Amino acid sequence: MLWSYAARLTTALAAAATLTVSMPFTAHASAVGSTPVRTFEYSIGGATMKVPTGCMFTHIIRGKGRKITYQNAGVDCGFVGALNSGFCNWRIDFAYADTNNRTYRTSRGKTHRECKIDPMRNNSPQTLPHYGKACAHLYVNGVRRVTQCHHITK
Repeated sequence: MLWSYAARLTTALAAAATLTVSMPFTAHASAVGSTPVRTFEYSIGGATMKVPTGCMFTHIIRGKGRKITYQNAGVDCGFVGALNSGFCNWRIDFAYADTNNRTYRTSRGKTHRECKIDPMRNNSPQTLPHYGKACAHLYVNGVRRVTQCHHITK
């Protein structure tokens, strides 16, 4: 009985190993980076808004070579940053530059008039015409406040 159980377990493990080795898989490149959002103040309708330290702007990109299959950027706040009133009149843009640092495409996000503590945006999958870099920019009340970039290489 014990021998039968051991034989079945060995056979099952061997089959699983064979499937794992023989299954094709696609290599994907991905990158995640975060940049601190520096403390800043801005005015909305006569009121002064202050964003304290404790917020990070994170940019995620997945794909292979010049093909981007997923892209997202957003803000996460913790500690004192989580107590702020949020980011008002915000938008997130995605910009693409070639290896000479010349921006050739920008996907401008919608300006959101509401205040949000955790603004975020996804971008559509795409194939870039050039290697270089992909950047995400956070604008608050029309001013670029933080940028996070990833290099796109072969």
